[in-house]
Amino acid sequence: MTKIALLGAGGKMGVRLATNLHGSEFQVDHVEISDEGRQRLKDAIGAACVDQDRALAEADVVLMAVPDRLIGKIAHGFIGKVKPGTAIIMLDAAAPHAGELPVREDVTYFVTHPCHPPIFNDEVEPAAKNDFFGGIAAKQHIVCALMQGPEEHYALCERIARTIYKPVMRSHRVTVEQLAILEPALSETVGATLSLAMRDAVDEAERRGVPREAAVDFMLGHLNIELAIAFGVFPQGRFSDGALHAIEQAKPVIFKEGWLDRVFDRDAVLRSVRDICK
Repeated sequence: MTKIALLGAGGKMGVRLATNLHGSEFQVDHVEISDEGRQRLKDAIGAACVDQDRALAEADVVLMAVPDRLIGKIAHGFIGKVKPGTAIIMLDAAAPHAGELPVREDVTYFVTHPCHPPIFNDEVEPAAKNDFFGGIAAKQHIVCALMQGPEEHYALCERIARTIYKPVMRSHRVTVEQLAILEPALSETVGATLSLAMRDAVDEAERRGVPREAAVDFMLGHLNIELAIAFGVFPQGRFSDGALHAIEQAKPVIFKEGWLDRVFDRDAVLRSVRDICK
């Protein structure tokens, strides 16, 4: 049985992972330094924590459920305590892509991240419909990257990824650099920023006299059809002539020319992940 040392097992993400690993094909040693985290883990799945050095020495896989900015620092702290052939799984590409990981050629580095449940889905059960983050009841896709290590470790680490993020539909294999393009560049620099911009626009509509509930309903309802058209989910759908005109008029007002190049430029992505690690 594959033995996993789960670091940060009592944190918010750690408890999510520990819950999905509980009763799985994997044997888990839970590691948590805070008393509050240890109690949180015990309340969630009744598990006790073990000594970190012992867990690391015996681990086939080290699963790091720790903050992005601490991944490099923590990895440097334990890298000499794991046996050759250990697979180290991280949940974010920032530290790996920024060059924050310690050099050790006889271990595997693997990165995985959830796509989160898609907007367009077939969920009908309340628990799944309200699982916006994923990993509880709603189905989601994931991405995985083997940074270094043997090919057979990709299969093992992907199995673990499918377990911690379950239920999983598609698992996409990418490089670490491509994962960094997906996050932070695509999902946060663009997606999260534009999401907040749309929220700000709703706030402005309210400030100008539109009832808040009407503005929210109008925006979210229109986003449903607009995203379906834009991403080809509703192929027979088309933007109206009026909408197309409004889009062309709005682009130079809202966006600076060349913004895509500035966001997705390799150096820009690298700067972004380095900033996250700081």
